[in-house]
Amino acid sequence: MQEVKLRSSDFRRERERQWIELESLLEQADRRGLRSLSADDLHRLPALYRVAVSSLSVARAISLDRNMLDYLESLVARAYICIYSVKPRTGMTIRSFFTDDFPAMARRVAAGILLALVVMGTGVIVGYDTRDDPDAYHAIVPDEMAQGRTHTTSTEKLREVLYSGEERSGSELGFFATFLFTHNAKIGLLSFALGFALGLPTLLLLFYNGLILGAMAGLYASRGLGLEFWAWVLPHGVTELLAVCLCGGAGLALSLAVIRPGRHGRMWALSSTGKKAALVVLGAVAMFFVAGIIEGIFRQIVQDVPSRLAMAVATAGLWTVYFLLRGRAEPESR
Repeated sequence: MQEVKLRSSDFRRERERQWIELESLLEQADRRGLRSLSADDLHRLPALYRVAVSSLSVARAISLDRNMLDYLESLVARAYICIYSVKPRTGMTIRSFFTDDFPAMARRVAAGILLALVVMGTGVIVGYDTRDDPDAYHAIVPDEMAQGRTHTTSTEKLREVLYSGEERSGSELGFFATFLFTHNAKIGLLSFALGFALGLPTLLLLFYNGLILGAMAGLYASRGLGLEFWAWVLPHGVTELLAVCLCGGAGLALSLAVIRPGRHGRMWALSSTGKKAALVVLGAVAMFFVAGIIEGIFRQIVQDVPSRLAMAVATAGLWTVYFLLRGRAEPESR
């Protein structure tokens, strides 16, 4: 009997940590539902279940005490029901992603996102300083984006782009807006994809994107239209530029996994970080579409500066609340 107790104690000590982890996830799923589990926890749950099944099989084979067998049988049964009973519907999965997973994953790469915001903001400041330097403006802003808007363009022509509702000007404005949207989406996705290259290309892309925006803002500011320009850009630009920075932050998180992989090794670090980063980029792609809707509807029908600025402030406030507060139900990363 003493030998059985000793074997039981050793057996428990070697495996108890994983049993407790599984039990904790099952309790959370019971209380709050599977939606409350993070992507990492959902990936971990089947592995812990297999460990519990293996433990139960060994415990039966070596005839450990009845209490431990009962505990393991109960744990395995609960885990089986949790994993295999009901599969979430597609709609629930999508809703769970946008209400919980996306903001939670964004917070986990928050350091990279903040760095991306700083780098892009620095680019805007540097570009803005070219407002009295036509040569620098031409060197920074591509011709297809400038669309003839240079330091030689009249002030009335620049103003017309921001306010005119005529078909001709609206077409020009629509083309420019479409190009700007496509450009920012490409920059965002490239910033993520190039994260493997130690982060330097990502930082350069973010800086250059800010540089272009700052140079154009400087051009309008030199004609006394600075506030009007930002009122035109920011209603959709808050969402669009934030999405770029989210992609950039995800790319920088990948670069950090390459540079400092930790004790588990570089491949494990890339795999673990890549799952979080991919979710952030997926959400950012949806944000680009949101920005496109705002750009295509609101900016076309609202012409006054106060309303445009109010929309920009409201959008910034909503995204701030969303990323800071949503997805808090899930536990922090272990």
